[in-house]
Amino acid sequence: MNHIYFTALRDGAGLAAELAAGDGEPRVYEVEPTGSFEDDPNVTDKKFPGNPTRSYRSPAPLRVVREVTDWTRLAPEALQAWKARLAAILADERGEIIN
Repeated sequence: MNHIYFTALRDGAGLAAELAAGDGEPRVYEVEPTGSFEDDPNVTDKKFPGNPTRSYRSPAPLRVVREVTDWTRLAPEALQAWKARLAAILADERGEIIN
């Protein structure tokens, strides 16, 4: 990938961490961009004009400031619903990631 993606919303980062691939515990970090960044076009242009999700991407590294531990975890049923929705989107040929 050409970019690293991040959000300014603590619970949005938590949702992304819970949906990430792998078997480890989800983790959320406070980060600082070290270079330029822009609105994430996968979210803002296609789904939420105006960037209410405060989702961004950068070609530069991010500096980890600290681990955030007070984010809201999803109930198991809600997490499963998100995973099913994501699987359906990824199975649909129209689901596209812009990079």
